[in-house]
Amino acid sequence: MKESISGYTQLAGVIADPIKHSLSPMIHNKAYELEGVDAVYLAFEVTKENFNQAIESIKTFNMLGVNISMPYKKLALEACDELSKEAQLIGVVNTIILRDGQLVGYNTDGIGFIHSLKSQQVEVKNKSITVLGAGGAGKAVICQSALEGVKEINVFKRKNKTYYHAKEELEVISQQTGTLIRLFDYEDSQKMEEIIASSQIIVNSTQLGMGEDNSLPTPSMESITSQHVLVDLIYHPLETEWLKQGKEKEAKVINGLGMLVHQASYAFNLMTKKKMPVEKIEEFLKETWQQ
Repeated sequence: MKESISGYTQLAGVIADPIKHSLSPMIHNKAYELEGVDAVYLAFEVTKENFNQAIESIKTFNMLGVNISMPYKKLALEACDELSKEAQLIGVVNTIILRDGQLVGYNTDGIGFIHSLKSQQVEVKNKSITVLGAGGAGKAVICQSALEGVKEINVFKRKNKTYYHAKEELEVISQQTGTLIRLFDYEDSQKMEEIIASSQIIVNSTQLGMGEDNSLPTPSMESITSQHVLVDLIYHPLETEWLKQGKEKEAKVINGLGMLVHQASYAFNLMTKKKMPVEKIEEFLKETWQQ
């Protein structure tokens, strides 16, 4: 947080409910400090009844912008005057900036995913990708990967009440991007092993392996080889059991910290027109978690 606040200090923040657990204020305020941005970034816990009023305050207070977290990402899309291509395709907004008096909505999650892979010398273009889970983060990965020119995307989702709705959404993304996208039942272990064997990049967007949970998102590690890239969107812990076993199979492994920071970096750039020092922020977070 800034040591001194003046009449020139600008405001940014994150809107959600609940929000006190958010890492966004820590990330953005540290970036402001490192880059000399005269601004503060706060967490705003807002009820659904007050959401539209909160969004209007972006204009009222001439804010740098806001990030949006659960449960308001779809409401945020409806509140915007303009939308980025990614936000239109994904169907949710997690960043809003003020441009020429208009509220412009973006989704930085998918771009954060792509940039996190590029920082590890991994390109998705013309690759076969398997995504485990089709929730918000998974859908962002799917959409952005399609926009980046992947060869095909195989998605595994539990066959619950949202399965066929997800299937329809993926068909729309496939049509709009010209990318082959196939949806499979997450419980079909044989099919998952078969698809993984022929994929180059495997992405876990489920919560399996988070915290103290040592569960694997795949039925086994038998199909994993040194030719695979395993990406776990989880960043607590930084090395899940899945990634640990992937390393033992000599696969390239990438945790979720990069996506977390790179999506924040894109939002930071949209709000400030400056580049976030990503590596310094990643080290700052690691040091903070170790304390």
